[in-house]
Amino acid sequence: QLQLVESGGGLVQPGGSLRLSCTTSGFSLDYYAVGWFRQAPGKERGGVSCISGGGGHTAYADSVKGRFSISRDNAQNTVYLQMNSLKPEDTAIYYCAADGTTAQAMCVMGPKDFWGQGTQVTVSS
Repeated sequence: QLQLVESGGGLVQPGGSLRLSCTTSGFSLDYYAVGWFRQAPGKERGGVSCISGGGGHTAYADSVKGRFSISRDNAQNTVYLQMNSLKPEDTAIYYCAADGTTAQAMCVMGPKDFWGQGTQVTVSS
């Protein structure tokens, strides 16, 4: 079964950090752009950060620029989202997705080749 699996979510205080991981079961991520998306209660899912297949191009939502950093290790078949200076408004379910497109296009919400099941991130004191 081909799927993406997210991990690393949890409860963190404002100003804290978390690192999310996205890995695959059943296929290689090498040639796929990968994106992180999030959905808060009552809100639509939207793009947070995306990275091209080779890792040379990245994209970030304005709300996370300077705080979040996306990277990938193709040897480990894993994409990471380092989240620093977390704020309560970052609270959401975070999903990773993969698609054969560019980093910028990846961050536009729409059909993707693969989606993960999501991991909860809660920022609260």
